[in-house]
Amino acid sequence: MAGLLKKIFGDGNQKQLNRLQKQADNIEALEPEYERLSDAELVNKTEEFKTRYNNGETLDDLLVEAYAVVREASKRVLNMRPFSVQIMGAIALHEGNIAEMKTGEGKTLASTMPAYLNALAGKGVHIITVNDYLAERDAKEMGELFNFLGLTVGLNGNGLSKEEKRDAYYCDITYGTNNEYGFDYLRDNMVLYKEQMVQRPLNFAIIDEVDSILIDEARTPLIISGSAQKSASMYQRADSFVRTLKHETDYTYDEKTKGVQLTEEGINKAEQYFAIENLFDLNNVTLTHHINQALKAHASMHRDMDYVVQEGEVIIVDQFTGRLMKGRRYSDGLHQAIEAKEGLHIQNESMTLASITFQNFFRMYNKLAGMTGTAKTEEEEFRNIYNMDVIAIPTNKPIVRDDKADMIYKTIEGKFNAVIEDIKARYEKGQPVLVGTVAVETSEVISKLLKKAGVKHDVLNAKNHYREAEIIENAGQPKSVTIATNMAGRGTDIKLGEGVKDLGGLAVIGTERHESRRIDNQLRGRSGRQGDPGVTQFYLSMEDELMRRFGSDNLRSMMDRLGMDDSQPLESKMVSRAVESAQKRVEGNNFDARKTVLSYDDVLREQREIIYKQRFDVIDADGDLREIIENMILSSLQRVIHTHTQDDDDANWQIESIIEYIHGTLLEPGDIDVKDLKGKDPEEMIDFVMDKVRVRYDEKVEELTPEQMNEFEKVILLRTVDTKWMDHIDQMDQLRQGIHLRAYGQNDPLREYQMEGFAMFEEMIASIEDEVAKYVMKAQIRDNLQRENVAKNTQAVSGGQNEGEKRRKPYVKKENVGRNDPCPCGSGKKYKQCHGQ
Repeated sequence: MAGLLKKIFGDGNQKQLNRLQKQADNIEALEPEYERLSDAELVNKTEEFKTRYNNGETLDDLLVEAYAVVREASKRVLNMRPFSVQIMGAIALHEGNIAEMKTGEGKTLASTMPAYLNALAGKGVHIITVNDYLAERDAKEMGELFNFLGLTVGLNGNGLSKEEKRDAYYCDITYGTNNEYGFDYLRDNMVLYKEQMVQRPLNFAIIDEVDSILIDEARTPLIISGSAQKSASMYQRADSFVRTLKHETDYTYDEKTKGVQLTEEGINKAEQYFAIENLFDLNNVTLTHHINQALKAHASMHRDMDYVVQEGEVIIVDQFTGRLMKGRRYSDGLHQAIEAKEGLHIQNESMTLASITFQNFFRMYNKLAGMTGTAKTEEEEFRNIYNMDVIAIPTNKPIVRDDKADMIYKTIEGKFNAVIEDIKARYEKGQPVLVGTVAVETSEVISKLLKKAGVKHDVLNAKNHYREAEIIENAGQPKSVTIATNMAGRGTDIKLGEGVKDLGGLAVIGTERHESRRIDNQLRGRSGRQGDPGVTQFYLSMEDELMRRFGSDNLRSMMDRLGMDDSQPLESKMVSRAVESAQKRVEGNNFDARKTVLSYDDVLREQREIIYKQRFDVIDADGDLREIIENMILSSLQRVIHTHTQDDDDANWQIESIIEYIHGTLLEPGDIDVKDLKGKDPEEMIDFVMDKVRVRYDEKVEELTPEQMNEFEKVILLRTVDTKWMDHIDQMDQLRQGIHLRAYGQNDPLREYQMEGFAMFEEMIASIEDEVAKYVMKAQIRDNLQRENVAKNTQAVSGGQNEGEKRRKPYVKKENVGRNDPCPCGSGKKYKQCHGQ
C-alpha cells in the first residue's frame, strides 16, 4: 500500500532533496569566483551582507552567497570543505527543519552555514548541545571560522557570573547546553532589575542531537527551587496573637467574601503585641501576611467542615462532594496557619519558584532547527508539536555496513554467553568492538563476564561519564572493546585506527533492543561512518523486557517444538519484524503520553507567559506605575462593591461591609462613612471612592521624589507578584497530582484541570490586586527601599535533581541487595542512600 501511494503521490523526502540539491548546485557554482577573493575581501562580505539585510533583503535572498562564503572560509581556516550533502543539510536547517544526517557525515560543520546566515540579522543564534564537553569543543573549533568571518562567538557554561553570561548571549553565536539555556530563561524571569537579565529575546536555535533533547528529555522539567522566607515560628506567633482578638472589636469577618479585616483597635493591638510602630510598614509585609492568614484560619476555616485532621495532617474537604482531597494543600500559607491553629507540625511551604519543560521552552524560539542521525521514526511528533519536518539527507559515500539479522536465544544466560563468544573472537583478531546496553546494570554484568574471559575493555556508564569523550574517541582502535549504555558518546565520532578497515571496521553489538527504534539506529550508526566498513548485530532473548511485553510466548513455544536448546539462536527476519512492530507500539504509547503531558503543560505555559510579561513590564517601566496600580485598586474595589450590592432591593445592600473594606484597605477611618454611599448606585459608589483614592495617592506622591515613588511601586508589585506566583505554581502542581482521579467520575481530567487551573489563576490575579491595593495605599513610604527576592538559597534542578548531578536511571529491584551494597542503578551510592530509600 505504501509503495502504491509513493507511486501516485511521489516520495515527499525525495522532492525536498531535489529542491535542496538545486540550491546546493547554485552554491557550488560560486566556488571559482570566491576562491579568487583574498582573505580581506572574503571577510568584508560579512559587512556587505549585513548592510543588504538592513536595506531590506531577506536572509533567504542572501543564502546562496552567504553559504558560499562559509564554504570557502572553512577550506581556508579549518582545512575542511563541506560536501554537497552537508550544504543540503545546512539549507534544511535554515528553513527551520530537522536534517537527519548519519553519524560521521559532518553535522557540526553543516551547522556553521545556517548559524552564520542567521547571525547576520544581529538577533543572536543559539547552538545547543547535549553536554558541556561538546559545547566547549564546538565553540572552540567552529569559533575559529566565525571569528575569521568577523562574527563573535560565546560559550554559555555552567557557573559563569551574570556579566559573563550576558557577554556570551550578546555574541552573534552562542554555544551551550539545553539545561543552561532553560535555566537562564527562568532566572531572567525572577530578576529584580532589568540589568540583571542575561538573555536576549529567543530568536533562532540549532539543536544538535535534536531527538535526544526534544523527544527523550521533552518531559524533563527544569525547576528553580529555593527556601521561602517564612518560618514555622512566625505562624505560631501569629496564631498566639490572633487568639487574643475579639470578633467585631478587633476584627471584622465578611461572610460573603470570607474576608477578614483588622479594625483600628486590632491594628493597635498588633503593633503593641509585636512591638512595632506601623503594621503596614513595608518591613512588616511578611508579619501582616501571617496575621491575615491566622485570622482566616480561625474565622473562616472550620474543622470537620472545611477540613479534617487525620494522623497529624490537615486534609481539605471538597465543598461540593464532601470527599477528602488528600495531597492537596491550601495556598499562600493558609495551610500552615491551620496547622498552627490545630497545634500540628508545620510543614515547609512550596519550594518551587519557577519551572518549564523543554517542550515549552524550545517552542518559544522564533525559529527552531535540529540535526541528528536518527529522527525519521519520530517525524509525526516533530511535525505536530514543533512544526518541523524531518529531511533525511543522503550520505556522502554509500553505506557499506553489514546490518545482520537479530539472533534470538531462549534465555538471557544463553544470549550473554553468545555475546561474550562473539566479542572474544573479534578481540583476538584485533577488530574494535562497541557493546551497547540498555541499562547500567547490564553493562556491569557483561564487564564481569569479559574479565572472566580475559578480554581487556572499557566501561562507559554513569560512574565514569567524565571520561566519556576519551573512551569513545579510542573506541575505534585495534583490540579496543568498549561497553556503553546506548546513549553514551552521542555527538562524538568514533574514528577507525590504523589497519581496522582491513579487519572489517568497527563491530557494534547490541545486547538488547531498546523500546525506541531510534536509539537502536543511533547505536548502529556508530559503525560504518563516511563509507567505512562495519558490522552490527543485535542479540536478544525471550526473557528481555521488550520480548516479554510483546508476544514472545509464540516464539518460545516454536523454539521448544523445534527442540532448540540455549546455545542455538533463532535467526530470522520475521522475528526482527515482530520486534520492530513491538517497538512501533511502544513509540506510539510514548508519543501519546508526551502529547498528554504537553496539553497539561500548556495550561501553565499560558499563565506563565502572562505573569512573566507583566513582570517584565514592571521592571522595564521608566515612568511611574500609577496607571497599572490604579487599575488594580479599581478592580479590587469593583469586586467588593458588586459582591455586596447584588440584591435587587438596595435596602439589603451591605454598605457597612463596603465601608469596612475601604477603611481597612484603601483610606483612613473617617474619610468615608455610610451616608456618603447611601442612595448611590454601584457605579457611582466606585467613582466616588476612586476620586478619594486618587486624592490620597496624590498626597503620597508629594511625599517623595518621582524616582523614590517609582521604586516604591516596583517593590510592592514585584514582591506581591513573586510571592503569589510561587504559591500558585505549587497549587497547580498539587492539582495536577490528583486530577486523574476525576476520570472515575466520568469527567475529562484535562478539561477539569483547564477549568480549575483557570479559576485558580483568576483567584491569584484577584489576590495580587487586593494586596497591591492595600500596601500601596496603607504602607508608609520610606526613601531607602530595596527590592528583595521572595526566596533565598535558590538552586537549579533538572527533572527533580540538582543541576549538574547525574540523574539516576530507573531501577527495578530484581534481587536481594544489601543496604550497604553499591546501588545496582550505577549511581555510585550505597543502596540505602539511593533506590533503597
